[in-house]
Amino acid sequence: MGGDFGPSVTVPAALQALNANSQLTLLLVGNPDIITPLLAKADFEQRSRLQIIPAQSVVASDARPSQAIRASRGTSMRVALELVKEGRAEACVSAGNTGALMGLAKLLLKPLEGIERPALVTVLPHQQKGKTVVLDLGANVDCDSTMLVQFAVMGAVLAEEVVGIKNPRVALLNIGEEETKGLDSIREASLMLKTVPTINYIGYLEANELLTGKTDVLVCDGFTGNVTLKTMEGVVRMFLSLLKSQGEGKKRSWWLLLLKRWLQKSLTRRFSHLNPDQYNGACLLGLRGTVIKSHGAANQRAFAVAIEQAVQAVQRQVPQRIAARLESVYPAGFEPLDDGKGVNLRAHR
Repeated sequence: MGGDFGPSVTVPAALQALNANSQLTLLLVGNPDIITPLLAKADFEQRSRLQIIPAQSVVASDARPSQAIRASRGTSMRVALELVKEGRAEACVSAGNTGALMGLAKLLLKPLEGIERPALVTVLPHQQKGKTVVLDLGANVDCDSTMLVQFAVMGAVLAEEVVGIKNPRVALLNIGEEETKGLDSIREASLMLKTVPTINYIGYLEANELLTGKTDVLVCDGFTGNVTLKTMEGVVRMFLSLLKSQGEGKKRSWWLLLLKRWLQKSLTRRFSHLNPDQYNGACLLGLRGTVIKSHGAANQRAFAVAIEQAVQAVQRQVPQRIAARLESVYPAGFEPLDDGKGVNLRAHR
């Protein structure tokens, strides 16, 4: 029940999700005194598929991850993750503190074998009417080359097993396409990916090509990914807002006004699939359970989409399918070379 707007958004979104899916059952984790009044408009059928799980506190949005984890007992975030760990829930959806969610999820649900740290991933629409898997979107601000390669492996498996893309193309986000460009970690990851036989690595891609459909999987560190995603979302929101606005200024003839309105409706329909509200919800990939991170500032519609993302992840058995494919991607004893040095891509524990 965290996020910028708390239960005032998450509870109505939960009711919206229940209306959209007759098979869905939701556990609302939070303060019953706050949640119950917001359920006043819920009908009997909706209430029968809802249960309030008490939690008196939330993780503060500005809390450092280490502090939040130490003080997490009894918070709605930890209680929700414990429900998944215990098998009482199949997924957790949170709009709360990203760092705390990442740390707690890793602590309670544990990473998959061969994965050092989970990554936030989303599937974005592109201009070719297809989909691009993008990760990491903020779970890991600082990533070394091995982590980037692990993200590439997970992203490729997700693209193939869930999105349905055969032999998905994988690219690293960089400031240029030349092999000499970028941070050491990116260049090292590029060398390593070239030696992984099961990855269709195509090289570097720049941020302005994110929505072009040139790659099926785009890999970056969490800092870069988060900034890139939010910049893109801001531009898309502004563009759609400009399309819908009536504008001001001098009076125009009736036929110009008619033409303008027709163009507005036509262009809005054409680009509505890019509306960020329609793809809110990033999956924390690489865990032994399903965790969906919603934008903290998500509105009701966007949070309902995040709930639907969780439903789809559970139905498609994302963690199980990722785990099943990792062994074939990481053959026993496989150690790709990085500038002549043996590098083991499997997580060290």
